[in-house]
Amino acid sequence: MRNNGARTLLMGGQACVFYGAAEFSRDLDLLILADSENLGRLRAALTDLEAEPIAVPPLDAERLAKGHATHFRCRRADVAGLRIDLMSRFRGGPEFEELWRRRTTIEVEGNQIDLLALGDLVNAKKTQRDKDWPMIGRLMERSYFERDMKPSQEQIEFWLRELRTPELLVELTERIRALRDASNPPARHCRRTHARPGPRGCCAGGGRARGKAEGSRVLATSQT
Repeated sequence: MRNNGARTLLMGGQACVFYGAAEFSRDLDLLILADSENLGRLRAALTDLEAEPIAVPPLDAERLAKGHATHFRCRRADVAGLRIDLMSRFRGGPEFEELWRRRTTIEVEGNQIDLLALGDLVNAKKTQRDKDWPMIGRLMERSYFERDMKPSQEQIEFWLRELRTPELLVELTERIRALRDASNPPARHCRRTHARPGPRGCCAGGGRARGKAEGSRVLATSQT
């Protein structure tokens, strides 16, 4: 697809593989830009792959805009049997250009691959299929265990919103509390006694000291 200049974002099971949450996926799920120029490039790529449609609807901008997916099966020898599913939007997702701006790009054997950003992939996996929800859990656990030592506020909010394991949520809140306490240590109480104004403009502490001295003089005088 990339060789033909088509703009696509890898999603689905193979994207989960690259994020470390799955080991294998039979299909290639791609989110595509459904304008006329990009669709022309996609059709050329599908022709190169000897891909044939295996279900309705056809590759059409109007149907893609409604959220329908288009499905193909490749016949070329090196990719024979590979199924390709194309869609231009997913439920609750933003427009393609926004997803493209925050994509993740990796390099595999000298080839660049554009993936949905992790947060967008998690949202795309929120479907009515039971098998997608455990995958969200694995994606989030992988993200959490490979975290930075000092995660951003945005990252912390992402974990709090999407983590599926109660134990990890408890651990996360404890870590947040520890980070907060480390960055805001309690104020130390100074033991130094500050002088307070006493009678006749002197300090209270000084007044008490002079009072004791005068009392000592009075006692000494009475004893003589």
